[in-house]
Amino acid sequence: MNNGYGFWPLAIISIVIVSWIFYRYVAPKSWREWSRAGLVQAFIISLYAEMYGFPVTIYVLARFFGFDASKTRASGNLWSNLFGTEAAMVVAMIIGYAFVFLGLGLLAEGWREVYRARREGRLASDGLYGMMRHPQYTGIFLAFFGEGVVHWPTIFSVALFPVVVGAYVLLARKEEQQAIEQFGEEYLEYQRRVPMFFPRLGNWKRLFQAANGRHGTRQ
Repeated sequence: MNNGYGFWPLAIISIVIVSWIFYRYVAPKSWREWSRAGLVQAFIISLYAEMYGFPVTIYVLARFFGFDASKTRASGNLWSNLFGTEAAMVVAMIIGYAFVFLGLGLLAEGWREVYRARREGRLASDGLYGMMRHPQYTGIFLAFFGEGVVHWPTIFSVALFPVVVGAYVLLARKEEQQAIEQFGEEYLEYQRRVPMFFPRLGNWKRLFQAANGRHGTRQ
């Protein structure tokens, strides 16, 4: 086994930072939200424990597919081991982090828009919320897909990703029922007009602009 592993302090630091970002912008308010947050926390811990600590995925694949684990590449990244070059990891990292940065932009800007709407006692329905009803959850999906499926796929991150998505889809539906009770016909009309998680094709340019905080694109 290559000795480029065992950076547990870096794994812990990464887990703490990423967890802080998540809880900063998606603070759980009920036991249901805490249960979803627990799935996210498991995703984060398993991902960075493998990324910097111990390459479980590579050893499992070595056992079932005949990889030579003693020749595991320094990064322990699945792509670098499959393709036999660290360049494969670099390509996956570039593509993956494009998703990550877009997701973080949606998460942060969505939080700001919700904060302003709550302070003003109104429904958040402009900016990002004029293009999709749950941009913060879309941000989580994109960020986790980019980091745990594209950049650094592991058995745990790939298996947990659809579970996290499913949990937040259910949470979003629950929140929409509460919004209907609070806003009535206003929210029902908003539901009919705006997609749930992803904007219509003609709004993708506006999506990138809004995710970067360019407020001039609001409806």
